[in-house]
Amino acid sequence: MKQVDAEKLALLKAGPIGLKVPKHGSKHSTNRGRARKKTPLPTKVEGPLIVPEFEFGSEESEREVIFRPNPGPQTEFLAASEREVLYGGSAGGGKSYALLADALRDLSHPQFRGLIVRRTTEELRELVQKSQELYPKAIPGVKWSERKMQWTSPAGGTLWLSFLERDQDVTRYQGQAFNYIAFDELTQWPTPYAWNYMRSRLRTTASDLSLYMRATTNPGGPGHGWVKKMFIDPAVWGKAYWATDIETGETLEWPKGHTKEGQPLFKRRFIPARLIDNPYLYDSGDYEANLLSLPEAERRKLLDGDWDVVEGNAFPEWNRKIHVIEPYEIPNNWRRFRACDYGYSSYSAVIWFAVTPEEQLVIYRELYVSKQLAGDLADLVLEAEADDGPITYGVLDSSCWHQRGGPSIAETMIVRGCRWRPSDRSRGSRVAGKNEVHRRLQVDEYTGEPRMVVMSHCTNTIAQLPLIPLDRNDPEDVDTKSEDHIYDAIRYGCMSRPRASTWDVNPDTVKHYRPFDPVFGF
Repeated sequence: MKQVDAEKLALLKAGPIGLKVPKHGSKHSTNRGRARKKTPLPTKVEGPLIVPEFEFGSEESEREVIFRPNPGPQTEFLAASEREVLYGGSAGGGKSYALLADALRDLSHPQFRGLIVRRTTEELRELVQKSQELYPKAIPGVKWSERKMQWTSPAGGTLWLSFLERDQDVTRYQGQAFNYIAFDELTQWPTPYAWNYMRSRLRTTASDLSLYMRATTNPGGPGHGWVKKMFIDPAVWGKAYWATDIETGETLEWPKGHTKEGQPLFKRRFIPARLIDNPYLYDSGDYEANLLSLPEAERRKLLDGDWDVVEGNAFPEWNRKIHVIEPYEIPNNWRRFRACDYGYSSYSAVIWFAVTPEEQLVIYRELYVSKQLAGDLADLVLEAEADDGPITYGVLDSSCWHQRGGPSIAETMIVRGCRWRPSDRSRGSRVAGKNEVHRRLQVDEYTGEPRMVVMSHCTNTIAQLPLIPLDRNDPEDVDTKSEDHIYDAIRYGCMSRPRASTWDVNPDTVKHYRPFDPVFGF
C-alpha cells in the first residue's frame, strides 16, 4: 500500500460516481456471493478518487488516483461480501490501509455509522494519522473531530475511530448502532468477548446498507488462540464458510421455533495477507530483510504468516504448506486402518489412515465428537467407513478393555461390529509414540515428502496437532492437560507399525501377461 506523490498520481476517466473500490461479490473477488447494495451518491463530486483496477463510469472527467488496491488478497478483502472477514498474515501486507479504504465505501451515505477500534489509544494514533492522509483527499469536505475522534462526511455519514482496551469498555458502545465495525490487530484482544459483544451493536434501519464486521491482524499476540479457532481452522484459507461456535465447532444456526429454524446464521472468511502481495514494500527487499533477521518463531509469524507457530509446541516440524494436502480418492488397493482415543465427557477422536506404496501415511478422515456412548460411537464409525472397502485393523486406547463388573467400552464396540485391537500402553510407550510422530512429520530424504500428510478437510487435526504443548516437567512428552485426543489417536496409529503390503495389487490396472509362445512362455 502506498500513497502516491502528486506528480505520480495516475489520471483516469471516470464520471461523477464518487468513491469507488471493488464491489462486494464482484468478479475480482473469489467469493461470488451477494453484492453490497449500491449507495446513493452525490451528483457532483470533486477531488481525487480511490479506485480499483476495473469498472469506471461512462461520463468523462479527469480525477487523481490516490489509492488503488493491490491485486490479490487486498482486492479480495475489499470485495468480500461475507458478514465477518479477517484479513491477516504477514506483516507489511497493507492490512490497516485496506481497512481504512474499506470503511470509506459507504461514508457518503447519510445513515452510514462505522466504527474502527484498536486496543489502546497509543495504538490508535497511527490509524488516525493514516486516515488524515487519505480521507480528505477521498471525500472533499469530510470533517475530522479530535474531541469525538470521528469523521463526518458532507452527507452526514460518520466513522468513529476509538479504543477498546478492557472487556468492560464495551459499555461505551451500549445503545449505539453501527452497520460497519472493524478491529485492527484482532489478536491483541486476549478473549473473544469484545468481538462477540460488538456483534450485538451491528444493526441499521437503512435498507440499502449492509452489515459487516472486519478485522486485520498478524499471527501471535494474546488472542492468537481464539482468533485461530474462529477464522483460521474451520475452512480452507480464502474460502467462505458458515460461522461456527469456537468451542464446539458446530455451525451457528437459527433456534427452534424461529421461521428460519435450522438455517445457518451468517458466513465468515479468512483472507491471508502476504508481504509479496504488497509491491511497494516487497520489491526493494529492505523490509523483507528485516523480517528474515528475526528469530525463527517470529519470522514464521510475521514473514510467512504462519498461524501454527506456538512457543513451546511439541511438534515444530509441522508446516501447513507441506503437511496439508488437497483431498483425493484413495486407491482401493491401499491399506487402510483407523485409530481412536475414546472419551465421553471430553471428546472421542477417530482418525482414518491410508498407507501409500511409498509407506507415507495419509490421514484422510477424522471424527471428533463428545457425549457419545461406546455403542453410538461404533455406529458412527461404521457409517463413516461404509464405502471405504476393507479396513485392515483398528487401534483403540487399551484402557477401553478394562472390565469393572460389566462389559468394557471395547467389548461394547466390538459387539456392534466395530473391531479394534488395544494400543500399547507399556512403560515408555508415550515417549516412543511422540518420537514416532516426530519421525512421521519429517520429510523423507528419498521421496522428498513428509512421511505423514493430512487432507485439508480434516480441520480438527490441522488445528490441534501443531498447538500441542510440551509437558513443562517432562519435555520428552506432551502436556496431557491440553486438548490431546486427536494427538493420542495419531500416536496410536503411528505406533501400530503400518506398512503397505508388497502384494497389494489393483486388478483394474494390471495388464495380464500373455506369453508369445504358449509352450516355452516367451
